[in-house]
Amino acid sequence: MCGIVGYIGNRDGADIVLAGLKALEYRGYDSAGIALLDKKGTAHLFKQVGRVDGVEKLLLADDPGDAPAAIGHTRWATHGGPSVLNAHPHANSDESIFVVHNGIIENYAELKEWLIKEGAQFVSDTDTEVMAHLIDHYYKQSKSFEEAFTKALKEVRGAYAIVAMTTHEPGKLFAARLSSPMVIGVGKDECIVASDPSAILQHTKKVIYVQDNEMVIVEAGKCTITDLMHDKKVLRETETLDFDINQADLGDYPHFMLKEIYEAPQTIRLASLGRVNADTNTVKLGGLESVTTQLSHVDRIVIVACGTSYYAGLVGEYLLEEIAGIPVEVQLASEFKYRDEPFCRSTALLAISQSGETADTIAALKKVEDYGVLRLGIVNAVGSTIARMTDAGVYCHAGPEQAVASTKAFIAQVMVLTQIALNLAKEGHALYKPMLAEIEALPAKAEAVLKQADTIKAIAEKYKNYRDFLFIGRRYAYPVALEGALKLKEVSYIHAEGYAAGEMKHGPLAMIDENFPTFALAGDGPLLEKTISNMQEIRARKGKIVAVTTEGTKAVAQHADDAIYIPATLEQTEPILQAIVMQLFSYYVATAKGYNVDRPRNLAKSVTVE
Repeated sequence: MCGIVGYIGNRDGADIVLAGLKALEYRGYDSAGIALLDKKGTAHLFKQVGRVDGVEKLLLADDPGDAPAAIGHTRWATHGGPSVLNAHPHANSDESIFVVHNGIIENYAELKEWLIKEGAQFVSDTDTEVMAHLIDHYYKQSKSFEEAFTKALKEVRGAYAIVAMTTHEPGKLFAARLSSPMVIGVGKDECIVASDPSAILQHTKKVIYVQDNEMVIVEAGKCTITDLMHDKKVLRETETLDFDINQADLGDYPHFMLKEIYEAPQTIRLASLGRVNADTNTVKLGGLESVTTQLSHVDRIVIVACGTSYYAGLVGEYLLEEIAGIPVEVQLASEFKYRDEPFCRSTALLAISQSGETADTIAALKKVEDYGVLRLGIVNAVGSTIARMTDAGVYCHAGPEQAVASTKAFIAQVMVLTQIALNLAKEGHALYKPMLAEIEALPAKAEAVLKQADTIKAIAEKYKNYRDFLFIGRRYAYPVALEGALKLKEVSYIHAEGYAAGEMKHGPLAMIDENFPTFALAGDGPLLEKTISNMQEIRARKGKIVAVTTEGTKAVAQHADDAIYIPATLEQTEPILQAIVMQLFSYYVATAKGYNVDRPRNLAKSVTVE
């Protein structure tokens, strides 16, 4: 969601912070701002509703000169609507203290009431401004900014990544985190603080990940970490980011979403590289080797995730139950943490998150900290919070995903879940060898789907003006239908619902008429005839149908208005190819309607608050 970038060093911090904020634009935001301390220690503040470019224009017009210290922020509105006053950074009354913040301060209302009585003058509707005045209150008492910052942190409740800058100590940034990501890039005589590694990659790959309940004093080329829970200093070595910055470039594509859809074949390869070998009939997952013994005693898996990751988990439920023979249930992480349910040590909790920073999924993992259960993770972001919280896990290796609507991350997650199912099944299942061979064949089949982009684009143009859409599928295709409906909603703002095809008679048929088209996933599997029956029910009510079916399957097209063909594959690997079709369809509908597919309204890439 919101993005943070801070700089301290011997270069112009404004340039570095603004470039970092632009690198975080994919997360989604509605306003932006930057605060600078120039070489004389004088403060300058620039805020703007809209894009980072607007802040840059304000700064160029004012020309404050080089600033060795700077903090910036892209805001996604929570407390108070998008406005210049609500944009970060926030300051105390005399603008000697500046704060940027991701997360939510839950007790801000009571703190604000108290601070107003103490003489603080608030100008925004945000919870964040409380922090600036709170630090100021304690600084006036002690004249120690470190002490004031620490006391303020102990007063607030909620989730936060906070960076503060002050004219009292212009050579330092003060940072802290609790349940919201923060990383510090360490360079030669400079440091960059950010909420996401992509903001610092062009400057350094040496990073320090800040942990929960830690406060960091950041200076040029070094940082001092304090564990606030135990009031002691922490020594932590830098890590090297395994991240190719060139992957984050748009290249010749008009949008990141299209670029990332076209990366599907490579995504499949990278998710399987060094793990799947059909010649030796092996699936090797190094990230799970340390818990092999514990996995052998697992008799139940609970998958927790949100959004697209949740739908990937539903595909994983079918895979794990059919291939590994382990009972699985998939729960929305936002609901799981509030449920009271029995857990035993033979249960494993599997968290799925593209960013590894999803607040609800992190909370789900924290819920079972004392249960003694095995905690596993599937994440894309190396070194992320979930990657570090879990006992073991498997990385997706999908590379950066810039578009807000997830595409290749879904494909990578399903691939990893397929491999986990095969790994747990060993060679004891009839599908084991065929699936290993099919995984190696999938990249070429994904490329074949992408070659039909023009056909899919033409169909999308045909349906772009409908207000409603239904997506249906059976078995493995059911969660893919849910994901297809989500994609269309996310980028085109068309109302769409995903349904199990067998449920049509139990309500959804009431909606069907000539203005309510259906996207039917009708692969050549064991339930094809039943899916065709559902399509006939829709056609009988004048509903239009776009069908996704298997090459060579003739029975489907005669019951559809439009048909899209995918290469023949196993039912268990079909979701990958079906997903690419629906991603392209959603993309082309949205672009035909003139929408910004990379930055859908009201959405953010990484949901780091509840």
